[in-house]
Amino acid sequence: MKSASINNIYENIPQSLPNELFQSLFQTHNILIERIISKGHYYAQNKWDCQIQDEWILLLQGQAKLEFKTPEKIVELKQGDYLLIPSNTEHRVAWTTPETETIWLAVHVYP
Repeated sequence: MKSASINNIYENIPQSLPNELFQSLFQTHNILIERIISKGHYYAQNKWDCQIQDEWILLLQGQAKLEFKTPEKIVELKQGDYLLIPSNTEHRVAWTTPETETIWLAVHVYP
């Protein structure tokens, strides 16, 4: 039996983040859990993300705004907020805190 290794979601954050950082923490054939680190990152006004899988997100640190295309709305997230983005939902990160890292925990559930 393998021994468990302990890691910390708040450690090993790069000093410089020219791009959003996506790190896989755990993966099976139908589940992906990842840490996402943003610092002032956002998607272009006309760039929408639309995934085949459901995505459950938890904001662990920082603040963010998610924009949904249909129905058109912006959701403001603060530390501790979580939500489910159903599959085939067009959305984009509209804003993240530029002064400090925004740390997300994302759970993707594939069909």
